[in-house]
Amino acid sequence: MKALVLAGGKGTRLRPITYAMPKQLIPVANKPILFYVLRHIEEAGIEDVGIVVSPDTGRQIEEAVAGNFPGLRMSFIVQDEALGLAHAVLIAREFLADDPFLMYLGDNLINQGVTHLIAAFDPATSDAMILLKELEDPRMFGVAVVNDRGEILRLVEKPKEPPSNLGLVGVYLFSPAIHKAISQIKPSWRGELEITDAIQWLVENGHPVKSLILEEWWLDTGKKDDLLEANRAVLDGFIRREIDGEIDASSRVIGRVSIAAGARIENSVIRGPAVIGAGTVVRCSSIGPHTSVGQDCLIDASSVQDCVIMDGACIDNVERMEESIVGRCVSVRQPAGQFRALRLMLGDQAEVLI
Repeated sequence: MKALVLAGGKGTRLRPITYAMPKQLIPVANKPILFYVLRHIEEAGIEDVGIVVSPDTGRQIEEAVAGNFPGLRMSFIVQDEALGLAHAVLIAREFLADDPFLMYLGDNLINQGVTHLIAAFDPATSDAMILLKELEDPRMFGVAVVNDRGEILRLVEKPKEPPSNLGLVGVYLFSPAIHKAISQIKPSWRGELEITDAIQWLVENGHPVKSLILEEWWLDTGKKDDLLEANRAVLDGFIRREIDGEIDASSRVIGRVSIAAGARIENSVIRGPAVIGAGTVVRCSSIGPHTSVGQDCLIDASSVQDCVIMDGACIDNVERMEESIVGRCVSVRQPAGQFRALRLMLGDQAEVLI
């Protein structure tokens, strides 16, 4: 079995962050989102991975993953235009050949990995298996109707009136039959080849399509609030107390906090779950729960909680920063005596003086 990871697109809902980096490389708990996807694939025993990238950001993705996954043989497939998920499969046809494959959206995070899904899929008895999740409001996703045996009866892409509460997670398994299905469909009203239309073609033409319900959490990291929620979920679920950096006698580290080697904590309080990257200095500050601070940052005389702060950022004299995403090499400074809570989303190399 092979894997196809979709890491193209423009990430418009996460601008200005995505003006300078692809959304799949935005860090969650100080690791790019794409790394969690590739780790799941590696854990499932798949070795051949095709990564669909856009012309603008493909090089960044290649450089980011290089050397980090020695167990994977990776091929990079350029998608000149974002013309739909089924189009991504179409342009990856040479890589996929006639092998069954896992398709995984590179900006999705799921808690339990994909090993259980692969174990449940038999391409000899079904031509597709789709991971589903019960959602309160599935209108922004593909929605599935299934029977009591978990077989797919109907799929609808982003319906205004959902026929069920089962949303498509963005993880699929396919037999080679999906290639014929894609050859039979036409672009949707959005001008895209929809994978839901291809799967619906399989259903309507007698190909067995099964589903599996995801019981644990799943997060689509396409927007700021989703990204912050993903950061909380990963910190809650996976961060362990690991203190490799320096902590002076006047500082306190409370709970599950990971402090990388080379980081320094001076006269400060860190409350977990939180992660502090290598080379970062936290001085006379309070880092609250659910905060990820990247490498080579400076947090000075500030209070920060529930934030994603990327490499090289400087937060100076900020009375309170919360629910913020701060890009690489951003500088945020607040004059003394001005007390307000800041909620920010700042792209790389911005400077904010308040």
